[in-house]
This record gives sequence, structure tokens and C-alpha cells, in this order.
Amino acid sequence: MSLKEQLTNDMKEAMKAHDKDRLAVIRMVRGAVRQQEIDGKKELGDEDVLAVISKEVKMRRDSIEEFRKGGREDLVEKTEAEIAVLMPYLPAQLSEEEIRGLVQAAVEQTGAASPKDMGKVMGVLMPKVKGRADGKTVNAIVRSMLTN
Repeated sequence: MSLKEQLTNDMKEAMKAHDKDRLAVIRMVRGAVRQQEIDGKKELGDEDVLAVISKEVKMRRDSIEEFRKGGREDLVEKTEAEIAVLMPYLPAQLSEEEIRGLVQAAVEQTGAASPKDMGKVMGVLMPKVKGRADGKTVNAIVRSMLTN
């Protein structure tokens, strides 16, 4: 079953269960996927749908930071609930230890020695962690390893 079919089935289940919050999040994701298809004039595959879902999760994580700065705990809770609905569609997320191992391998592979080489390391690393780790976390780990 493709991810788009999974989203449609989950939307139907949420409708039957009268789970309005989950239904709203799934509809929003399906709308974002549909918009990508219209913009690109092509049918999206699972990998493209994963990219859309990852983007939605990233936007929500960024929003949480801003809501916390503004003292809006109600919006933080709502946004965290939305992320909880989206996370099962993404591949299992890498732990910090796993990311560190991948970063170490990428640093050795590229021969990076200073923060100037960060682009090389990120270029090798991002395809390996795409959808499985937050880019900010990966960036921070790479930066810390190259400055030590």
C-alpha cells in the first residue's frame, strides 16, 4: 500500500471515529501532497510524499520554538499533537548516537578537518539521513565534531 493510500485510509478511519484533530492533520497533509502534484504536474511516489510529510513536521517543530518564545503553551501542545499524528508515516528516526556514527564515517570519508569542510560532510551525510533525522540536529553534530 502506498503512502497516499495509507493517508486516505487513515483519513476515513478518523472520520468514522470522529477524531477531528487527527482528521484535520491528515487532510492538511493530503492537501499539501495534492498541491505538490499540481505544482509539479506529476504523480508523487512514496519518497516524494515522505519529503512532504518531513517538511510539514519540520515546519511544526520550528513553530513550536516560536510559540514557546511567545509563551503560547496552548499552541505548543496543539502543534506537538499534530507532529504525533505525522510521525508514524515517517521512517524510524535515528538516535543521536546513530547520527554521530554516520557523521564520524562521513568526516573520515571526506577527510574533513575544519568547519570549512562542513559542506562536503553534509553533502555526503544528508542522503543517508533524509527523512530519518532532523537537519538541525545533524548540522549541530557535524559542527561540533569539526570544531573539536
